[in-house]
Amino acid sequence: MVLRSEILVNKNVLPTKDQALPGRETAMTLPEKHFVHETPLLGPFFQDVDFAIFGLGCFWGAERRFWQREGVVSTVVGYAGGYTPNPTYEEVCSGLTGHAEVVLVVYDKAKVSYEELLAMFWELHNPTQGMRQGNDIGTQYRSVIYATNPTQLEAAKASAKVFQAELTKAGKGTITTEIEEAPTVYFAEAYHQQYLAKNPEGYCGIGGTGVTCPI
Repeated sequence: MVLRSEILVNKNVLPTKDQALPGRETAMTLPEKHFVHETPLLGPFFQDVDFAIFGLGCFWGAERRFWQREGVVSTVVGYAGGYTPNPTYEEVCSGLTGHAEVVLVVYDKAKVSYEELLAMFWELHNPTQGMRQGNDIGTQYRSVIYATNPTQLEAAKASAKVFQAELTKAGKGTITTEIEEAPTVYFAEAYHQQYLAKNPEGYCGIGGTGVTCPI
């Protein structure tokens, strides 16, 4: 049995539901508009949009790369995959929520495909590192794809097989990415939204393997 005190020391251990922090009923208050695109942060959207959810380490740098992609209408950072409802950033950093840092990507299906976003996801980070990403260590930095519909889930699993073949050719490791149906996404505090647009010199831990994803 893993004790809560041990999880506090070893942030590479996911807590059980009983060990997780209780959280709260109240969601974070978000700005109405995207800081960069000036579009509604969460809608309504005039384009024919879909939603993708990715976790690839620290969400500041990941979000920036996705909002820079043509066809992306909005991005929102948050926490998903754990137990604690509406956690704070400090609670997620404790390792006692089970959540990963994620980016919700709202994209115009006429301008960018889900497969193209998957290729970005694989190339932007190292999906073989387990409970870490570069120097960022802990369960919150694990690699995840949370599919919002069955078609996305099938495409994500297929893309993992394709990219694993390329990683193997390059002498890299085995993909540890969690690929599941989308759980609830709890949005992060307002100051985290589009953080690197507000703080251009801020920390960005994004870095890939140098391997191209051929999808």
